[in-house]
Amino acid sequence: MRPRIKFCGAAGTVTGSCFWIKSDAASFLVDCGMYQGSKTLKELNYGDFPFSPADIDFVLLTHAHIDHSGLVPKLVKHGFTGPIFTTEGTRDLLAFMWPDSAYIQETEVKFLNRRREQKGIKTVTPIYDQSDAHDAINQIKTIDYASWTDPMAGVRMRYWNAGHILGSASIEVEIADSAGETIRLLFSGDIGPEHKLFHPNPDAPDSIDFLVCEATYGDRLKTPLSPEMRRDRLAAAINEAIRSGEGVLVVPAFSVERTQELLIDIGILLREKRIHDSLVFLDSPLAIKATQTFALYADDLEDVSHSDTFLFNDNFVFTKDADESKRINAYKNNIIIIAASGMCEAGRIRHHLKRRLWNPNATVMMVGYQAPGTLGALLLNGKKAVRIQGETVKVRATITDLDVYSGHADADGLEEWVLDRMPVRGNVFLVHGEPSSLDSLRSRLITAGLSDERVVIPELDNEYELSPQRAEKTKGDTKPRIATATASRLDWHNDLAQLSLDIVDELEGAADERSRQIILRRLRRALEKDERPD
Repeated sequence: MRPRIKFCGAAGTVTGSCFWIKSDAASFLVDCGMYQGSKTLKELNYGDFPFSPADIDFVLLTHAHIDHSGLVPKLVKHGFTGPIFTTEGTRDLLAFMWPDSAYIQETEVKFLNRRREQKGIKTVTPIYDQSDAHDAINQIKTIDYASWTDPMAGVRMRYWNAGHILGSASIEVEIADSAGETIRLLFSGDIGPEHKLFHPNPDAPDSIDFLVCEATYGDRLKTPLSPEMRRDRLAAAINEAIRSGEGVLVVPAFSVERTQELLIDIGILLREKRIHDSLVFLDSPLAIKATQTFALYADDLEDVSHSDTFLFNDNFVFTKDADESKRINAYKNNIIIIAASGMCEAGRIRHHLKRRLWNPNATVMMVGYQAPGTLGALLLNGKKAVRIQGETVKVRATITDLDVYSGHADADGLEEWVLDRMPVRGNVFLVHGEPSSLDSLRSRLITAGLSDERVVIPELDNEYELSPQRAEKTKGDTKPRIATATASRLDWHNDLAQLSLDIVDELEGAADERSRQIILRRLRRALEKDERPD
């Protein structure tokens, strides 16, 4: 048969990146990421894969971010025994990221099950545990950039630096089809912007058959900033939040790359006395390990000098255990807390938000992309109250957004990257983006000269057969696991949480007990079944 590609993730959304390629030669995956965002999306992490893990020959990983790699241990748990190919930098990050992901799942499931047992609801099990994570690590095989590797007969691949995070890659794949022809595919992974801190500009080959390209910021333009301009904006944001020692700044940050960029810049600002002399708590075991890993690669990173080290600064406090983390609560002002996760979905950041959101003296500063339905997105959208660990928390803190550290190319950068890959004989598939970003990048590429039928936005679980010059959507009877529209919007869980908060606000704002009883009677009537005959 001719090679086929199935879009098992990152289709119509920015999360759960996973592409299944099948041919006479092999059956393999490019990425196997975890879903983040609404509860409807995250439930996909617990369901069956749309393929048999035992039938997958090998996995190619573009980079270590959990939305690209986070379900590989689950793949191993359910029977995958083949090699996992990636770069050395990605391997070194995954060596602690996968066990950390397993630990978070085990911890949160334990907490969740206590609540489920109290309600008489069936308990759940983690998606995978730490033994699965370590088994996956043992299956990793590292490869160098720009060198051809043959994972098995009939398939070869080559990795190119994507300029996104440490070890990130775009992956070029050649597959021999049943007609004796070779199909060349290029998977962008996540493309970094030009002149990004730490990494060179992204690189990849041209003249390919099929291109699978991310579109995270396909509808956004960003003003290029020099390192000094970036630090100016960071200094202004910190000074406004700390207010000469009177305030507290809480920064939800991705453990890998974003945290290290912040530490570099904050260290420079402290040394140059451009911000108040504050303690900076890095409260994330994962981020601490990632920082130590970055330090090992310091000689290979761009724009980093030994004087800018992010490991040794008298103002930095690395809190490794839970007791050290809890002691941060004793500080009322003049501190900066950096904690994971970047979208506020897990980890210690949720404890700090629960502790600080109600306080007008606090500022919460987002420094990365917030997927729809995540706690970070809800806060940025101005919610006055949120649910954290089953409790309602009023939002009185200042919520800000400092968008100067993106690891993704903007719309201009993505368009330029795609056009530099030309000619593409077959199709350009746009993935890893919200609908507006996907549509915008598609329009840009068509305006730039690509034909309308060649630029495709696949839906979740769509499958295409690949000939050398075009892709044909197969007519299989497989239904998508969730509707495309559901993947990119808030779901009923978010609506229910907001409704609960609205009801409480309405009751608390009622004039007296009689008014509250009237509100409750109206709600009960709305919930009663209509028993009238048709």
